[in-house]
Amino acid sequence: MTVLPKQNELGFFEIRLESIGGLGANLAGKMLAEAGVVGSGFNGVSFSSYGSEKKGSPVKAHIRFCDLETNIRDTTPVERPHIVGIFHENLSKTVNVISGIYEDSVVLVNSSKTSEQLREKMKLLGGTIAVVDATGIALEEKNRVNMAMLGGLFRLCDFLDFEHMKVIIRKSLEKKYPQAVEPALRTFVRGYDEVQSQTFALPEGKSMPLPTRWDIPALGYATQPMGGMIINPGNSVLKDLSISREGMMPHFDEDKCIHCAACDTACPDFCFVWEEQPDKKGRLQMFLQGIDYQYCKGCLKCVVACPTEALQSERETDGYGEANRVPHRFKWANG
Repeated sequence: MTVLPKQNELGFFEIRLESIGGLGANLAGKMLAEAGVVGSGFNGVSFSSYGSEKKGSPVKAHIRFCDLETNIRDTTPVERPHIVGIFHENLSKTVNVISGIYEDSVVLVNSSKTSEQLREKMKLLGGTIAVVDATGIALEEKNRVNMAMLGGLFRLCDFLDFEHMKVIIRKSLEKKYPQAVEPALRTFVRGYDEVQSQTFALPEGKSMPLPTRWDIPALGYATQPMGGMIINPGNSVLKDLSISREGMMPHFDEDKCIHCAACDTACPDFCFVWEEQPDKKGRLQMFLQGIDYQYCKGCLKCVVACPTEALQSERETDGYGEANRVPHRFKWANG
């Protein structure tokens, strides 16, 4: 009989998936739980927590496994995960994705970076970082990121039946999307085969931080700004939509641009930066300067709208948005 590798004080092995809407973390959590219950004979539960259900907004999926003799009466969010699956590495900009991990927890990240780079980026004290380029695999296989991440998670959860997961994938897709079955299976197997991991020992004298409390508001009488003003939530100037991009982004070729503004008309987030300049005849016209990638969520509507291919859809590489961003120059009202 298969045995869980670790259990907390309630007898649970817990997994938390950190993602954004549109990457399929909710479905991945359900399939993972089904594999544990039906394929490996554990008790299990899967549920998700999210806000507006908007594509690109943060999403969490929670999975618990336990022995058949243990009843599951806990459906609160997973605060002390044994495994964390991070479907979008830039979530760490705004979400504490490694909150509550143990010093021997495993953090699986969808990234092309090395484990050392990710450790520094996420400020991880100790534990194991596993890396799989799920976005790259999904683009090559013309499938979804969640299938590659599921493959990586199965590599880390050796108590789950790898072959049974293939049956679940086939059963889940073959009726509605029969053409997606084989690409999904290939993506799953590649995720399983291509994951790499590295363990970092906890520095001497250090201890893992306690989980971030979800039930305590960030702002109170002692922490709010002067005058009680809440400056960030809903602020259209301070918002950063870069975590909403799913791996692709528009690249701007100024030489091909005819400044027709078709991109600006299609863009839902006013990402394009314009400046009034004289044309060849000395008449003042609006000329496109570039893209403010802070506000770009990667919807690629501008690419579809562009008549001259001055905007092209390309795989997002680390640092490209920051290096090529043309920031908006807002004129603030004075007095």
